Amino acid sequence: MTERTDRQAAMATPRPPAQALFRRLFVINGLVYAVGTLVLAVSPATVSSPVVLAEVPVLVVGLTLMLAANGLLLRRSLEPLDALTTLMKRVDLLRTGDRLAGSGNSDLAHLIDTFNAMLDRLEAERSASSAHALAAQEGERQRIARELHDEIGQSLTVVLLGLKRVVDRAPSGLKDELRDVQESVRASLDEVRQVARRLRPGVLEDLGLHAALSALSSDLSQRSGTRVTRAIDPDLPDLGTDVELVLYRIAQESLTNIARHAAATRAELSLTTDGRRLALRITDNGRGGVSREGAGIRGMRERALLVGARLVIDSPPGEGTCVRLVVPDIVNRSLHP
Repeated sequence: MTERTDRQAAMATPRPPAQALFRRLFVINGLVYAVGTLVLAVSPATVSSPVVLAEVPVLVVGLTLMLAANGLLLRRSLEPLDALTTLMKRVDLLRTGDRLAGSGNSDLAHLIDTFNAMLDRLEAERSASSAHALAAQEGERQRIARELHDEIGQSLTVVLLGLKRVVDRAPSGLKDELRDVQESVRASLDEVRQVARRLRPGVLEDLGLHAALSALSSDLSQRSGTRVTRAIDPDLPDLGTDVELVLYRIAQESLTNIARHAAATRAELSLTTDGRRLALRITDNGRGGVSREGAGIRGMRERALLVGARLVIDSPPGEGTCVRLVVPDIVNRSLHP
């Protein structure tokens, strides 16, 4: 019974790719040579020793036909390897789902399935490591935001109060200069608070995604003068903390890129749902032409992977940039936050 079980297991185990490929080539070449030999045996053609000049064309034609048949069979048999090589060149773990369908050749299908399984493992490991890294990043952002707000913000507030008392007691000749210093400190305090808000989205935690995206749009308009049009669905389902944070961060990065690089005068932010999918779309009329993805865009792609979303960035030169994030299956997310 044990020997029979081992024999069945050995038969069920696929051959190694190198052995399978060797067997395939050996069978094809052997088949071509066998057919050539059979044709030579049943045909009236003869070969003398030494070879007669009139027999040379027959030998050349036979060799040509055998080589052509062998090449055709090998090319058709190894076509899946070309597709597999092309996939290897274009594969990117930040763009998931790029797979090669198994061919009819069982040996090469095993090789393709093994490669697809390797991609599945790598994407799962990349997603897990990105989740840990982004969670640590969010924790560090919150810590820095608290320190900016609680320590530096309070210190600057104390300085402002002290300056106010000094201004009240100072002679009239120094009051104007002290008021200028007071305004500079107040501007620095406002900047510290804005940085703290960008690091820790308190609006998102307190008022929800709709208010947080509206605040991002207003902040872009104030900082860069770009007019932002918003179209946010008022009846968004409960998406859960992770999905809302991903949407917020991708919108924040997109709007920040518009302010820094796009030189745009208009931008549009929309968040809509069709019942099962949620789509975040951010467009501008800037210079476009984003040919190289920097750390910001790759960070957006990593965040999209955390919630199983698909991120598409379209940026033709001179025609602005469109960032589109699609979150699938929001019904189940709202039922199981």
